[in-house]
Amino acid sequence: MVGSLAAQHVTIGAAIEVSDVSHRFDLDGQTLPVLHRISLRIQPGELVSLLGPSGCGKSTLLRLVAGLETPTIGTITADGALITRPDPSRVVMFQDPTLYPWRTVKANVSLGLEARGLLQRQGHRVEEALQLVGLTQFATAYPHQLSGGMAQRVSLARALVNDPRLMLLDEPLGKLDSMTRMTMQQELVSLCQRTGFTSLLVTHDVEEALFMSNRVVVLSDRPATIKADLAIDLPFPRHRGDPRLAELRREVLSLLGLDTDW
Repeated sequence: MVGSLAAQHVTIGAAIEVSDVSHRFDLDGQTLPVLHRISLRIQPGELVSLLGPSGCGKSTLLRLVAGLETPTIGTITADGALITRPDPSRVVMFQDPTLYPWRTVKANVSLGLEARGLLQRQGHRVEEALQLVGLTQFATAYPHQLSGGMAQRVSLARALVNDPRLMLLDEPLGKLDSMTRMTMQQELVSLCQRTGFTSLLVTHDVEEALFMSNRVVVLSDRPATIKADLAIDLPFPRHRGDPRLAELRREVLSLLGLDTDW
């Protein structure tokens, strides 16, 4: 159960291995290389961020790890098992909450269990997930009654209700205002610490990546290769004004070719 796992600090995260993965798209008879020989290991319970230029292939790599697509070359495994299709243990959270407007918060969070025929037997997970994201009092509200941050909390609860072992986060905070975004960053980090699931985060925000992650992987222009895999050697909780974060920020900006602007 989500609640009991959080209470016991049990590490439930999956070990992910991306082995020599290349990927391309065929567009109008033309071949478009997107990823080139990507190899990456993510340990159980780690939060790893992907940074890189817009359009370099970050979200494509996320989709491959989710099992939504199959790599052209190479393999991706979860705990040694080949990923070939989507699985409830791997949950994707997108920039838009994509909530059904005619369903209450509780009904939106219940969707995964409902679709799998588990709602009657495991409905308690819905209340536990709502409690974890602080939305118990809004269970009967509808999406139009929620702020952007609250809507993303509903999306997060909908993911948590499946007891995921891997959370794939595709710029989930990108459309929030800066204050709400900072609050949600802290809440996501705390949630990862409590539940122990593994996370892979795609973001364009260098500060967000450094503040939230155990590691930051910097990708090159398309076709993306790994330019650097940086361990963020700071304990949680982190302070945004930490001088070490400022040093790492300069290093990452240099890798992205943006250091002359700062």
